[in-house]
Amino acid sequence: MNSNLITRTITGVIFVAVLVGAILTGPIPFAVLFAVITALTTWEFCTILNQNLHLQINRFITTVAAVILFFSILGFYLGLTGIGMFVPFFISVLYLMVSELYLKNPNPLHNWAFSLMALFYIALPFSLLGLLSLQVRAVDGIGMPYSVIYHGMMPLSIFIFLWTNDSGAYLTGSMLGRHRLFPSISPKKSWEGSIGGGIVAILASQIIAMWATDYFSLTSPLLNRLGWAGLALVVVVFGTWGDLVESLLKRKLNIKDSGNILPGHGGMLDRFDSSLLAIPAATVYIYTFSVYLG
Repeated sequence: MNSNLITRTITGVIFVAVLVGAILTGPIPFAVLFAVITALTTWEFCTILNQNLHLQINRFITTVAAVILFFSILGFYLGLTGIGMFVPFFISVLYLMVSELYLKNPNPLHNWAFSLMALFYIALPFSLLGLLSLQVRAVDGIGMPYSVIYHGMMPLSIFIFLWTNDSGAYLTGSMLGRHRLFPSISPKKSWEGSIGGGIVAILASQIIAMWATDYFSLTSPLLNRLGWAGLALVVVVFGTWGDLVESLLKRKLNIKDSGNILPGHGGMLDRFDSSLLAIPAATVYIYTFSVYLG
């Protein structure tokens, strides 16, 4: 067996085990893991831009701001902190803006733009993932007060849909792929593979729906089996776009991988590219049902 395949397989198994274990164990392992993922992915994003576009993005402050945003949103929704928790985040952003006045870097506008892009492209989606892991439930059914509880099924389901879509797309595309999806950006992706991956993800959503219907009833009674299928479809479509967005980024930077922190799999951005668009889309989908159809 090819040594690279062995390395890739071992890394993949460990990666999935750590991710699933942290999500299912509870809010503290979940928060710690995704705070670390947010930091590593933000740092990596700033690094490849600095190296390949000859920028001077302040990686440290941008990464700190990303982690603060993650904990601020999670803590605020849990009721552990007030709105004041966001003050350090805004101070960090103001520092990134004002510091360029004194550093006299040759590309201050690009440094500003890509620092803010890192916060919205990476930190915000992971922060929304934390929000999706929490449910608001009325105490004793009287409507007030409310308690917030952790439930890992929602964030885990998003990754399950992405993983099953990738596997289904690879198998279907290998056997039936004829029509390229975006040949100028990702020559290996095909329409047949994308459709096959979507079908596999929707099938996975129905398996989840068999024992997780109670979760959705806390958000909206209308999100049943059909709701799970719709969520899987949203995750697949936006996950594919997320993958293509990162492929376009790497193509423009003329790099193969975003990093090498995961042997055989590249960098953190390579592993979470699909989720960075899928998570915000899933959030909009779920809260649309909750607000307008609940």
